[in-house]
Amino acid sequence: MHPLVSILIPVYDDAASARLLLDRLAVEAVGLPCRLRVLFVDDGSCPAEAAALPGPTAALPRVEVLRLRRNLGHQRAIAVGLAALAAGERPDFVVVMDGDGEDDPATIAPLLAAATGGDGHTAVFAARLKRHEGAAFVIGYQLFRLLHRLLVGADVRMGNFSVLPAAVLDRVVGVSEIWNHYAAGVVHARIPIQFVPTDRGRRLAGRSKMNLPALVLHGICALSVWSDVIVARSFLVVGLVLGATLAALAGLVAVRLCAARLVPAWAMELGGWLVLLQLLLAIVGLLLALFVLGSRSAMNVLPHRDWRDYVLPGR
Repeated sequence: MHPLVSILIPVYDDAASARLLLDRLAVEAVGLPCRLRVLFVDDGSCPAEAAALPGPTAALPRVEVLRLRRNLGHQRAIAVGLAALAAGERPDFVVVMDGDGEDDPATIAPLLAAATGGDGHTAVFAARLKRHEGAAFVIGYQLFRLLHRLLVGADVRMGNFSVLPAAVLDRVVGVSEIWNHYAAGVVHARIPIQFVPTDRGRRLAGRSKMNLPALVLHGICALSVWSDVIVARSFLVVGLVLGATLAALAGLVAVRLCAARLVPAWAMELGGWLVLLQLLLAIVGLLLALFVLGSRSAMNVLPHRDWRDYVLPGR
C-alpha cells in the first residue's frame, strides 16, 4: 500500500490562495506514489474567509480544516497542526508548506523522495535558493541572516517547507521551541536534517502579510529559540573584551610607573572607566544567563499535550 502523506497548510484570511494551491496539489497528486490528505489549519480567519476555504475534490477526496479559537500566528498554527496529526490517524509522512503558493507543490516530489529514501529519522527541509520578494524584504532578510550568524554562530537557510517522517513527527511535537519557530525548534532539538535545494515560488493571489514589523517579529521568534546560545556567546564576548581591557590598563599602569610623561592622566582615567563599563556588562550578562537558565525549568507549551486547548470544539 502507498504511504499516507498529510500535507499541513496554515491559512489566515487567504482562502483565494488556498483554493488555487489545492488545484495545483491535485495536479501534482497524479504523479505522487502516495495517498494524500490535506489539512488546512485555519488560524482564526474571519468568518467569510473561513467559510471560503476549499473542501474535498474528486482528485483530493481527503481535505479537512482544523479551526483554531483565535489567531495564534503562523508558527503556532503549524505546531497545533502537527500535534493534531500526530494524535489522529498517524501519517507516514507530513509535508509542511505555506498556503500562498511560495512553497511550490511541484517540489513536493523531490522532498518526498529524499524522505522516503532516508533512514526514517531525518527531517527533510527545502533549502532556499532564488526568492521573488521586493528589495526591502531581501535586504531585511540578509541583515537578519547576518545577525543570526553573529548571535547564534550559524546561518539560517530554510523556512517551513519540509517533510517529516512519522518517527520525526513524534519527536517534533514534543519540542516546546516549535511554538515560537518551527524550523529553528527542529534545529535546536538536534534532529537530523537533510536539505534539498529549491527555488521559492510566487504568491498565487492577494498580497503577502509579511510586512516589516511582521518580519522583525518573525526574526525575534527565531532568535528566541536560541536564547541560551545567544546569552552564552554574549557572555564570552564580554569576558574577552574585559580581559583585553584589563590587559591594556595593566600595560598603561606599567608604562606610567616607568615613564609617567609617556602616559597622560586622562588615558588612565579613561581606562578605569572602560574597566568599570566592562564589569557592568559582565554583571548584566551573568544576570541574563541566570534568567535564561531559570526560564528553561519553567512550564512551557508542549504541542502534543496542549494543542486541543487552541482548537474549536468539534473540529
